[in-house]
Amino acid sequence: MYKPYGVIPPIITPFDENGGVDYAALAKMAVHLVDNGVHGLFPLGTTGEFYAINDEQFIKILETVRDAVTGKTNRYGKPIQLIAGCSHITTREVCRLIKLVEKVGGYDAVSVLTPMFVSQTQDELYNYYKTIAESTAMPVIMYNNKPKTNVTIAPATAARLAADCPNIIGVKDSTGDMTNTEEYLRLTAPYRDHFNVMMGRDTLIYAGLHYGCSGAVASCANVAPRVVADIYDKYMDGDWNGALEAQYRLAPLRIACAMGTFPEVIKEGLTLQGIPVGKCLDPIGELTAAEKEKLRQVLVDMKLI
Repeated sequence: MYKPYGVIPPIITPFDENGGVDYAALAKMAVHLVDNGVHGLFPLGTTGEFYAINDEQFIKILETVRDAVTGKTNRYGKPIQLIAGCSHITTREVCRLIKLVEKVGGYDAVSVLTPMFVSQTQDELYNYYKTIAESTAMPVIMYNNKPKTNVTIAPATAARLAADCPNIIGVKDSTGDMTNTEEYLRLTAPYRDHFNVMMGRDTLIYAGLHYGCSGAVASCANVAPRVVADIYDKYMDGDWNGALEAQYRLAPLRIACAMGTFPEVIKEGLTLQGIPVGKCLDPIGELTAAEKEKLRQVLVDMKLI
């Protein structure tokens, strides 16, 4: 069974001035990230503005990312991991999106966010993920992001799903609550042969690795791929001081994301680096001039521009 590991950016979706997907820019972005050390790619996550994409775009985005990195390997000599975001409000729509991923082919796993707007009970979340897992042979990674959906997968629920669903292979934890991450790890430890925890808060990657996370889904890796990859690579090399230095170097960028509506800071950071990816779709607005200057200084201090 596939095991997610290393640094996997939720790659941004570039848009042109008319709001259409810029597939050429997406392909270049995928290659840029891989060439700068990331271990996998995750299109159509929250950072990829998945909620704005129709089925035709969904399919072509997955194909574009897959084709751009076919034949490439990461630092560990393994093919670039590919995880497809399949998030929606209803169970049936998630299952339908997963069928599209199956038709596209070439993806190692799907990632499924807790439903937006609907405030589910833990039993409802259990049934949601169990039904989704039973609808496919693909590995499923649960995506816990309470700050965005106002619902959380309790550690006990994650452990129950790990026990009952062999193709639920992990959870990405974006709560920023290290106790929650630790409880995911502790309670799912008996199922570590097939279930792993991925850190979803960029400021906690180093801590997560020490606790036992297998890697990180890191939005800031779009802007600083080599810095974020260094946290994992240096940790795996036993250079814990180097990994911690990379984590400290990254922190100001992640903290700067609070300046704008997510993920506009990520896109503006790329623009400041001379990588044209367009703006976020409305109603997300641009940063103010003062915010852009603050972000520019962060990137200068990080030696990214």
